[in-house]
Amino acid sequence: MERKELGAAIEAILFTMGEAVEADRIATALSVDVEVVREVVRGMMQRYEREEHGIQIIELEDAFQMCTKASMYEHLIKIAHVPKKHILTDVLLETLSIIAYKQPITKQEIEAIRGVKSDHAVNKLIEYNLACEVGRMDVPGRPILFGTTEDFLRCFGVSSLEDLPAIEPEKLENFKTEAEEEVNLTLTIEP
Repeated sequence: MERKELGAAIEAILFTMGEAVEADRIATALSVDVEVVREVVRGMMQRYEREEHGIQIIELEDAFQMCTKASMYEHLIKIAHVPKKHILTDVLLETLSIIAYKQPITKQEIEAIRGVKSDHAVNKLIEYNLACEVGRMDVPGRPILFGTTEDFLRCFGVSSLEDLPAIEPEKLENFKTEAEEEVNLTLTIEP
């Protein structure tokens, strides 16, 4: 298959699927090497970025998705209904960051870190498709494990979880110290 024909086939696949498609699935469907698929798609990504297009291809953990460029949203809003905007409160952001950095994680582990019940926050994040069930822990009771979704990556503009900002060691120490002081303060106040 020629590169132009391969590019057209990949473009058709990404357009039709409407969601992220793994590079190896595309390679299998087109009977080509996965590295060739990655090379062709990345060339297409550069072309869409360089030229005046209203669409782009994004990469999400070795999967590719065709989507609208953010600069085109105002035009889309004029023709479509205004999409429902999800509001991420501080509680939701805190819970989401715990899930993102500690995944896979149980609700009990989230609550142990936050110090409060987290049912509502976790349920809202699932409703917003930013978090999802990724399995069950192999212990008695088999608690549900939670992780982030492709929508999480898309919304926060990261290609993979490895692209999340690292927490600086001194900030981590400050957090630990503050938490210990808070625990000690709680212990001295309680009778």
